[in-house]
Amino acid sequence: MKLSLLAFMLTFSGMTAIFAQTNAAADKETYTKMITDRAAKIVTNLGLTDARKTEKVTVIVRDQYSNLNDIYAARDARVKEIKEKNKDNKVERDSALAKDGRIVETALNKLHKKYISKLSAQLTNEQVELVKNGMTYNVLPITYKAYQEEILTLTEDQKKQILIWLTEAREHAMDAESSDKKHAWFGKYKGRINNYLSAAGYDLKKEGIEWEKRRKARAEAN
Repeated sequence: MKLSLLAFMLTFSGMTAIFAQTNAAADKETYTKMITDRAAKIVTNLGLTDARKTEKVTVIVRDQYSNLNDIYAARDARVKEIKEKNKDNKVERDSALAKDGRIVETALNKLHKKYISKLSAQLTNEQVELVKNGMTYNVLPITYKAYQEEILTLTEDQKKQILIWLTEAREHAMDAESSDKKHAWFGKYKGRINNYLSAAGYDLKKEGIEWEKRRKARAEAN
């Protein structure tokens, strides 16, 4: 009886391990398909006519998503360990988490540079810009256009500064781990831009109201 029970337990344990491996493989396959489709959608907008180059660039973009995921997955595991190890010592925990945050930032910066280098070897500067915008939901061009439509009296220097900050936000957003965090980077820099414009004498609330009136008038005219 005991031997039969032991045999059953060993069989059940083996089946559980197989199911776990199968589920993990299925999850990985699903994730790979998702990021491949996402990369292909971005590359479609580049206007490439060479099928081999299209495939190569798609793989570069896909691998970037995968590499970013690896960095964040490893970070999550370390953070969990740090919190468990230092659950009774807030000072040590916060110090270790801050240190790990610096490690992540260094890894992201290194990966970012390699990624841009790989893209630049295959694409024009304009096409690289399209990839960056594709990875960040085109927030940069949409937001830059919106500022110019909202405030009609922006100077060329002000437009230039707005673009500089939105571009910097995009570089960070490209490496962010989720849609929310990508948008959060732009939100941070939009706050900086709004402070800059307010300091220059613009009443952003008033500008927004006037912009809404113009948009409503155009919609009614059409």
